[in-house]
Amino acid sequence: MNLKVKYATMIVKDMEESISFYTDVMGFEVDSQYNPAPETIITLMKSKDGDAMIELIENKKYEIGFYSVGMDVKDMDATIAELKTKGAKITMEPIPTLVGSCGFMEDPNGVRIALVQHDHD
Repeated sequence: MNLKVKYATMIVKDMEESISFYTDVMGFEVDSQYNPAPETIITLMKSKDGDAMIELIENKKYEIGFYSVGMDVKDMDATIAELKTKGAKITMEPIPTLVGSCGFMEDPNGVRIALVQHDHD
């Protein structure tokens, strides 16, 4: 199992204000933006070296602040199976997404960890 921390996901109150902060103050660039459902905007911000990303989500249904840490996985099924054998708490089985598939687990403190497999990798 090879996990790599790739994303920090945050729920924001104002997408444009957040994009300005992460571009003008922090030096990130907009990678892509999605509107997967009504009242939901997702913007992926990438670091200058492209190795780390911040995912900003504007949706009034969620509490503003840190949401999850995202980890890239090469083989979702094998990773989930191995994590289960080690006693990991899987909170959402993998589902198809715009980029591949995504599942969720929690650490012992209740921190959400998104497991993401990209189809293009």
